[in-house]
Order: sequence, then C-alpha cells, then structure tokens
Amino acid sequence: MISLSVVIITFNEAANIARCLQALGDVADDVIVVDSFSTDATVDICRQHGARVIQHAFAGYVEQKNYATTQAKFDHVLQLDADEVLTDELRQSIRAAKADWQHAAYSLARLTNYCGHWVRYGSWYPDRKLRLYDRRLGRWTGLLLHEKFEVNPGQTTGQLAGHALHYSYHSIAQHVSQLNKFTSITAQELALRGRTNVTLFHLLLKPLWKFVHGYVFRLGVLDGFAGLCIAGISAWGVFLKFAKLKTRTERAEA
Repeated sequence: MISLSVVIITFNEAANIARCLQALGDVADDVIVVDSFSTDATVDICRQHGARVIQHAFAGYVEQKNYATTQAKFDHVLQLDADEVLTDELRQSIRAAKADWQHAAYSLARLTNYCGHWVRYGSWYPDRKLRLYDRRLGRWTGLLLHEKFEVNPGQTTGQLAGHALHYSYHSIAQHVSQLNKFTSITAQELALRGRTNVTLFHLLLKPLWKFVHGYVFRLGVLDGFAGLCIAGISAWGVFLKFAKLKTRTERAEA
C-alpha cells in the first residue's frame, strides 16, 4: 500500500479546518497545511490535530497548490480545501486506491451544503474534481482562478466512489460577496487571455443560458429555494464577469 500525503491550503479557516482534519481518519500518512498567515486560530487548530504547518505568502491559487504539493512528504497526494469533509464511502474508496493504484489521478464528487441545504441537482452537482494524484505525473494549472490539476499527456484518470462534503456558503450575503470578488478576478483573467470583445450576447444571452441550464436542464428546480438562489446568483455572476471585463477594456482604451 502506498503512503499518502494530505495537503490543505488555508487562510482564516478556523470555522472549518477542525472538521476537515477530523474526517481524514486513517487515510492520511502525512498531513500538511500551507497557511497564508491566518489572523485567526487556524494554525493552532491545525497543530492541535497533528498537522505540519508551513506559512507561505499567497501568490495565487495555482502557485499555492503547486507549492503545497512540493512540500508533501510522499509523491501520492490528496488535496483538500478546508471546507471539505471526507465521507466514510470516500475514505473507503481512497484506501482501495492506495492498495491498488492504477492511474495518474483520481476525481472525487463534491456534495455541497448551501445555506443548510444539500444540493443534489443543478450545475453544482456532482462537481467532480481531480484531487487524488501522483505529483510526478501532473501539476496544477490555470491563471488567477479556476485552477485544476492536469495530468501529463498519455496518463489516465479514475473516479473515486463517495462524496466530499463541501460546506460552501452559510448565507446568501456570503455567496454574493464572494461572487463579487471572484467575478473581478475572472474578468482580470479574461483580459490576460486577450478577451476584450463583450457584446449583448455575453451580457444577456449567456447569463440567461446559465440560469436555464442549471435550473431547468440540470434540474436545479428540484433543490427548491436553494436551487433557485444558486441558478439566479450564478447567472448574475456571468453578467458581472462580462460587465467588469467591458468596463476594464473601455478604461484601457480611453
């Protein structure tokens, strides 16, 4: 059986990190937390639970996760966010992968808790992410946001059974606040990629499609009020992203 390092990046995650660490069970042979100089009790909580803590200034999600991966004791790594919790079924699936490793990386499904409701439909489920990987066979890629682990050409990936419980937003206000932050970063990322042309298609039709796709075609309506909020705020996020890109482009051209 291979040895596994669990890697978590944090910043002011005192409300979440203990739950995440407690749920690791016996799947972790090494636990490392790379913290961006938290001002709350995050570091103390991590150390109380036996995690190795390294302080490292945040330079971006891709850079931070690649750095954290290099600090792992073992080549096989499970990367988690502080607000994620392994279920019994997922832990069992990870143990099976450790006993019979067959791929460069494995994806897991996230089950998100949104304002107290478990989201089982819409665009937020099953939300599969490559999180269990051999660091020698890939790396984290992306620009400012939407980072992902990308395996080297010719490598294969597998899927883990079970869920990582994702405790996302505890209020609509928190969701909207985070959306405002992320859409600004996304607009900056689009500009860096050379995207400058923003039309009514981007400002009207793409947000409308985002809502219809998540709420109707992905059955977000079955999640009730939570599904409506997610679809509506997600559509608003698409509008904000392109509106911010448009104003950014116009300022640059002025």
